Amino acid sequence: MPLVTLADVLQPALKNGYAVAGLVTLGWEDMRAYVAAAEAEAVPVILQAGPSCRAHTPLPILGKMFQHLAEGASVPVVAHLDHGYTMEECREALDSGFTSLMFDGSRKPLAQNIDETAQIAEMAHAAGISCEGEIGFVGYADGENSAGTDPDEAAQFARETGVDAMAISVGNVHLQQDKEGGLDEVRIRAIEAVTDVPLVIHGGSGVPVSQRSALARGSNICKFNIGTELRMAFGAALRAAVHADPDRFDRVQILKGTHDPLVAATRQVLQAFKGQ
Repeated sequence: MPLVTLADVLQPALKNGYAVAGLVTLGWEDMRAYVAAAEAEAVPVILQAGPSCRAHTPLPILGKMFQHLAEGASVPVVAHLDHGYTMEECREALDSGFTSLMFDGSRKPLAQNIDETAQIAEMAHAAGISCEGEIGFVGYADGENSAGTDPDEAAQFARETGVDAMAISVGNVHLQQDKEGGLDEVRIRAIEAVTDVPLVIHGGSGVPVSQRSALARGSNICKFNIGTELRMAFGAALRAAVHADPDRFDRVQILKGTHDPLVAATRQVLQAFKGQ
C-alpha cells in the first residue's frame, strides 16, 4: 500500500490503546526485516532515518527505499525523518517522499524551539504530511545528560507548534543497551493532563518491556522509538553469519543470514505494543 503519515497511524493508536514502533533503520537489510515483522504481526510500522543513517545513504535514496517497501507491504508504513536539525534537511526529506518529519529543536531555548518547530509543522501540513517535535531533552548513554520535560512547557509547545506528535523526556535515554532504567510515570501523567497530542518516547530500547506494554495500553504514549536493541540483534546475527562459513566472502549471501533472526527479534518488539 502507499506510504501513510505519522498522524494516520498514531491517531488510531491513541484512540484504541496501543502504540506503534518507530524503528531506526541503517540500511536495506534492517528496513526490509522490519516490514516483514510488521506484516507477520499485522501492525503498522514507522521506518526511521536518523542522522547516522542519512550520513551513510542520501535522503532521496532512502525515500525511494521506504516507498518501495511500503508499496509491497500489506500493513501501513510511515517514512519518518528522525532528528532533523534544520529546515533545509526537513525540506529535503519532504521532497524525497518522506511522510513524516521530526524536527529536533530540543537543545534550543523554548521560544526558539517552538518557533522553528511551528515552521516545520506548517511546511509539513501544507504538503499533507506529519510533524513530530521534541520538548525537553533526551540525553545519551555515556554522553549528554537529559533535561526532563516540564508539563507547562509541553502544553505550550503542543498548542503553539501544531505538531502531530510530541517527543518527551521522562527518564528515557538514547543508545541505552540495558533495560535497567524506567520512565517517570508521574511526569507522564502530568503531561497527559495538559495536552492530548500523541506522545513519543525516544530511547525506547532502555525501557523495560513490561513498562512499554503497560504504557502502550494505558497512556497517551503512542510511539516508542527502538534502535539500539535491534542494532544489537542485527550485529549478533551478522557475526554468526560471518563465522558460519569462513570461506564465504559474498556479502549478499552473508547478509541473507541476518534476515530471519532480525525478523524474529523485531516481532518480539512489536508484540509488546499491541493493544489488549
